[in-house]
Amino acid sequence: MKQRFLAFTLAILAAAPALAQRPAYRTDQNPFRQLGEELPTPNSYRNAAGAPGHEYWQNRADYAMDIVLDDAKQTISGQETITYHNDSPDPLAYLWLQLDQNMREPGSDRDLTQTGNFDEMGWPGVMAMNRTFEGGFHIEWVKDAAGTALPFTINKTMMRVDLATPLAPGKSVSFQVKWWYNINDRLKFGGRSGMEYFPQDDNYLYSIAQFFPRMCVYNDVYGWQHKQFLGRGEFTLPFGNYKVRITAPADHVVGATGVLQNAKDVLSAEERRRVQEAMNNTTDPVMIVTPEEALARESKRAETTKTWEFHAENVRDFAFCSSRKFIWDAMAVKFGSRTVLAMSYYPKEGNPLWEQYSTRVVAHTLKVYSHYTFDYPYPVAISVHTDRIGMEYPMICFNGGRPEPDGTYSERTKTGMISVIIHEVGHNYFPMIVNSDERQWSWMDEGLNSFLQYLAEQEWDRNYPSRRGPAPNIVDYMKGDKSTIEPIMTNSESIIQFGNNAYGKPATALNILRETILGRDLFDFAFKQYSQRWMFRQPSPADFFRTMEDASGTDLDWFWRGWFYTTDHVDIAITGVRWFQLSSMNPEVEKPVAQRQQEEQPRYISDIRNRSDIPQSVVEQDSTMRDFYNNYDPFHVSILDKMEYRAYLERLTPEEKAILDKGMNYYEISFQSLGGLVMPVILEFTYADGTRDVTRIPAEIWRMGDTVVSKIFLTDKEVVSITLDPYLETADVNTNNNYWPPRVQPTRFQLYKRGERTEQNPMQRQQAIDRLNQAGDD
Repeated sequence: MKQRFLAFTLAILAAAPALAQRPAYRTDQNPFRQLGEELPTPNSYRNAAGAPGHEYWQNRADYAMDIVLDDAKQTISGQETITYHNDSPDPLAYLWLQLDQNMREPGSDRDLTQTGNFDEMGWPGVMAMNRTFEGGFHIEWVKDAAGTALPFTINKTMMRVDLATPLAPGKSVSFQVKWWYNINDRLKFGGRSGMEYFPQDDNYLYSIAQFFPRMCVYNDVYGWQHKQFLGRGEFTLPFGNYKVRITAPADHVVGATGVLQNAKDVLSAEERRRVQEAMNNTTDPVMIVTPEEALARESKRAETTKTWEFHAENVRDFAFCSSRKFIWDAMAVKFGSRTVLAMSYYPKEGNPLWEQYSTRVVAHTLKVYSHYTFDYPYPVAISVHTDRIGMEYPMICFNGGRPEPDGTYSERTKTGMISVIIHEVGHNYFPMIVNSDERQWSWMDEGLNSFLQYLAEQEWDRNYPSRRGPAPNIVDYMKGDKSTIEPIMTNSESIIQFGNNAYGKPATALNILRETILGRDLFDFAFKQYSQRWMFRQPSPADFFRTMEDASGTDLDWFWRGWFYTTDHVDIAITGVRWFQLSSMNPEVEKPVAQRQQEEQPRYISDIRNRSDIPQSVVEQDSTMRDFYNNYDPFHVSILDKMEYRAYLERLTPEEKAILDKGMNYYEISFQSLGGLVMPVILEFTYADGTRDVTRIPAEIWRMGDTVVSKIFLTDKEVVSITLDPYLETADVNTNNNYWPPRVQPTRFQLYKRGERTEQNPMQRQQAIDRLNQAGDD
């Protein structure tokens, strides 16, 4: 119900903003306090704007390797020469290397720290416990450039090499390592890389990574980053140049990080011609190795080997794939005068999906990511088909998405494949180029990449079913059991719900920052600044936070604190709405309004019952008990009322009369932040004439630390309903309290009987329908 109030009341409200509610909790709990306590102090290496400082440095590691893939024994053996460049200001008495394969040693910390119970185990767990695998690196020797043995110490997944003399700042040292290891079967033992066996044609497909001892990062943030590898926290590596020779069976097709140097030795003349054709084709992939040629290779076994040589410049890692089963296609992506070759390697088991989509998705990803960050700087980008996994390396990634044996597939399989290719190719940007510390902060690569993945998915197909990015998709996680939720700013190995924490929540946060907090223009400019500032460098979380604020011109400490440093959720409620109109002071208008409002007031139950239970009151029985007030009509308009109204009008200024004549509506709306995570207040007003408009109030409405605030809105039309967060922008976990008048959103559910669901995908069902229709025609 609307209320009438005197004009001077509005003047008091307008002149007294200090009368707002006092903070509901202490200053040190205010979500708008600055992040100074949490972020490291800026210095000459990393400045306060989030950019590399004038003394920024990072070390490099160059590799020359000879690798042998033994297809009969399923082993990798290799010898490498590492040249380590110390550009730090510190002398280094020893060097640390990563031995990631040691995670697969029997009795490794990864195995010893795994938890579980019998209720959850099932047959997969029983099978895993009864399988044994002799994994891990076998380090044969470490020598200096002159061939003299260097002392080394292996500490689980790390190896320390002791130098004869400390490596001085500005100097470099070369040393050699020889090793071998057994390749893991990914379907039996899991893993980001390994092999897959195809029993129907007795062939292997190898997707090989973490296959060599790799230098750890030494930087100004942590010194040596030698946190043990337990299987989840991924890889922090320095940049360098790679020269890698891979010896494999002569009938294998090999793809790898970098550019093939000896095509004449390993490719036929026709294959080389096709590669050149692909370099000039930007519309459709060109078959380098056709399905028919791959099928012919499957049935034979070469008794000789070929050595493929690849060079890669300014990369932080190296990976490769090898199989006689590979179909290989490629197409060009142009960046100015540069041509990048987008390529895919896949067995026949990947078709028809892979031939139709993979390379085109690679090209699409490069275009979209480059638009939001920087032009893709490497010469190739490769997608390799494997079963179920997705994993990224510079210029090459391993991706799942396999159709059924009959060639049909579900829509989920198709979109899952497209999404994983976008995601893993996208990792070329984060962290392969913007080289964040994955072992410490998974969100800096997974979250930023998942955000860009969402943008690329939406540009791939209208209404693409993106899993991560849209605010409503994170609601169930945000409102979940807080005992299983950690802040985004949590080390990789300590996260319980890894996908939601490292991928989903930061991707959603960035999408909200782009759409709701900053707007697309400010966000896109700032995000590109961060990407380009830290190309081929090693940023920290503070560098990202500071750059986004510096380039957007917006204090976002409250946003980083709420979304990245807490487990709070968004639940903003409309707790009350009061409707006012200015009193005209005209008794012929206001008294009828007051009479009508009084008559519309709910009647007290005793008054209703007393109408019948009390036949006559004392006053009704005895007229002598009546006086002036028994006959007084407060709603009667007297001549004095009219005179006072005329006098009132004469006292008003022209501006005040104009305001009075407008007949505006004043709505006082109260809000409460129930979830602790403050966000902008976005309101959609629906008016009596059917029109609507949206008002956006910045999150700073909560800046005084209040959990309850009120605000007055002025409209020239009567409001019939108000919706909070009408476009589901803020990840509000409870939309039932987002409406005035209040309403509850229904939830629909479907009942299933046991065995009622079909196991067929839609393509298989349609084939069955076609057969039935054909039978009917016959």
